[in-house]
Amino acid sequence: MTLLEVNNLTVRFYTAEGVVTAVDDLSFTIDRGEKFGIVGESGAGKSVSALSVLRLIENPGRIESGEILLDGENLLEMSDKEIRKVRGNRVSMIFQDAQTALNPVYTVGEQISEPIRHHLDYSESEAKERAIELLDTVGIPDPQTRYSDYPHEFSGGMQQRAVIAMALSCDPDLLIADEPTTALDVMTEAKILNELDRLAEEFDTAVQLITHDLGVIAEVCDHVMVMYAGQPVETASVDDLFYDPKHPYTVGLMASIPRIGAGDTRLQTIPGVMPDLIDVPTGCTFHPRCPYAEDVCTQKEPGLVDPATGTEVGADADRGASCLAYTGDLANDLTFDVTVGDAGQSVGGESDD
Repeated sequence: MTLLEVNNLTVRFYTAEGVVTAVDDLSFTIDRGEKFGIVGESGAGKSVSALSVLRLIENPGRIESGEILLDGENLLEMSDKEIRKVRGNRVSMIFQDAQTALNPVYTVGEQISEPIRHHLDYSESEAKERAIELLDTVGIPDPQTRYSDYPHEFSGGMQQRAVIAMALSCDPDLLIADEPTTALDVMTEAKILNELDRLAEEFDTAVQLITHDLGVIAEVCDHVMVMYAGQPVETASVDDLFYDPKHPYTVGLMASIPRIGAGDTRLQTIPGVMPDLIDVPTGCTFHPRCPYAEDVCTQKEPGLVDPATGTEVGADADRGASCLAYTGDLANDLTFDVTVGDAGQSVGGESDD
């Protein structure tokens, strides 16, 4: 069932200011048909990890180590010619900004038809027919006419739908969606997410959804990985993540979501900012912002462990959290009692409920 397997991926950028470790020893798996979410603040390494799958990291960036296996084939060992056969065919990507993803000098229809002709060896007329079908599938009205329109003649929501049509043009095994609803209004965002969910089911396509919006994660995904400073800090099913978060960073993200009916309750925030990836803190990278940190957190780097047993878990684990609260290393058996929405949640240790 495993489609994509990323093992110990490290990506660095060599800048004039220093070496930026954007992704640090990252591992995860995505099964066929799974909707897998990656969430975290800007600078967490979400987009870099996605671009690495398609080997789109450019200078001064460099994939330093690791494996990226697609159906057992290591994409990092493929030649340039071989990886071009994968891009847009077996693996497609919806980029953050549809306006810049579309070429302004070609019609939308031509841009959807191009990968179809290139990868599927369709004739020009067959590719056009397929492109029109896709425009209709993603909900663009009068697709035969809109096929000949240029990107500037589309609204932002329509541009995003056209980019989704382009990404689905060759029935990919994996669709990477990087902030697919950025800058869209709420109604258009809901339509795009519903369309993405429906199309994933229809095409039996695995989806890797990258976002900072936990509402989008709840709407679409089956399983989630929370990233912080280039590393995974928690992995869980969507239900487990929302109802029983296990890492202080995840708890902070949950507590900072505005909720209808909260009245005059002050919105919680996570103190501080994401660390400088040129000079990452020692030990747990989250410790400067964590209200539960102890001295050991500044010295020992926690791995991803099973919160129930404290044992190390692999990339395919259903549940994992990178916190010393679960390994017995903290001086006190802490209980992290926080409020997530209207319900009290206990994170780590034993609940007082």
